[in-house]
Formats: sequence, C-alpha cells, structure tokens
Amino acid sequence: MTIYSIIFYLLAIVILVTTAMAVTRRNLVHAVIYLIFSFFGSAMLFYLFGAPILAVLEVIIYAGAIMVLFLFVVIMMKAETIDKRVFDFRQWLPVAVFGLIYIAIGMGIISAEPNSQITLKTALAAPEEFGQFVFESHWISIEAVSLLLLVALAGALIIGRRSKRPSAPETTDGEL
Repeated sequence: MTIYSIIFYLLAIVILVTTAMAVTRRNLVHAVIYLIFSFFGSAMLFYLFGAPILAVLEVIIYAGAIMVLFLFVVIMMKAETIDKRVFDFRQWLPVAVFGLIYIAIGMGIISAEPNSQITLKTALAAPEEFGQFVFESHWISIEAVSLLLLVALAGALIIGRRSKRPSAPETTDGEL
C-alpha cells in the first residue's frame, strides 16, 4: 500500500465522518461548519487526483460562497437551538480533531516526494471544451440544481418573514 492510497482512504473516512456529523447535528451552525470540513476534504481529494483547479474551485465556490449563503439562510431563519452555550468543549473538540487531521494530510500531500514511482495521467481540457461538454451533456442537472437553490432561498425568505409578523392582537386596523 502506497502513501497515496493511505492518504486517499484517510481522506475518504474523514469526509464520510464529517458529512455524517453535519447531517446529525441539531445546531445548524455546527452542521454548516462540519459540511465546510467535508468540502475541504473533497478539495484535498481533487488535489490528490491531480486536479488542482477543481480543488481550488471546491474551496472557493462550495466551502466559501455556498456555505456563506447557507449561513445567511440559517441566520435569517433564526432557528432556535436547545443548547445555548457557545463554546462548549465537547462541541469544538471534534472540529479541532478533524482540523488537525486535515492539516496533517495537507502537509503530507504538499511534502510528498516529487520523484515517486506513481504517476497520474493528466487530463487536459480547455475551458471552452469543458464548458461545452458540461452544458451539452449535463444541462438538465445544472438547471435542476439552480432551481433547487432558488426554491430553497425562497422558502427561507418565506419562513423568515413569517416569524417576523406580529401576532393578531398586536396589529392595528388595515395592517397585516
């Protein structure tokens, strides 16, 4: 077993665990943080496979922009959580452990011997060819994802506005 296969399996385990923790958390902010760790692991996996551009896009688009959007939605909904403590050690310990694992794996990838016997076949495609392939072959998937994101954002706005409405006794005549 080579160092690359060890790194691959370690990354796969960490991605699965952090994604499972994101799905099972009651606190939505913690769930988003675990999902960010999962996206960072996916970016490291892309980099390990020899696709640094995809790794950078994963970090910028998913771990950056999409997760910021999710955090805004969570904040707009003002979801109540049972636990009111902000810095509980038991909640931050898994985040710290996974963060250290990611740092160790990243350092292992960066410091890997450049003259190793494993060579990865590089797939090269011009941006025009890639865009043409994606929008000709998978256009329905892209449209479905964009529609789902639009519906989710509209739903969050509706839920957020519903919670701000005053109750019936507090309204004045002619006001909703």
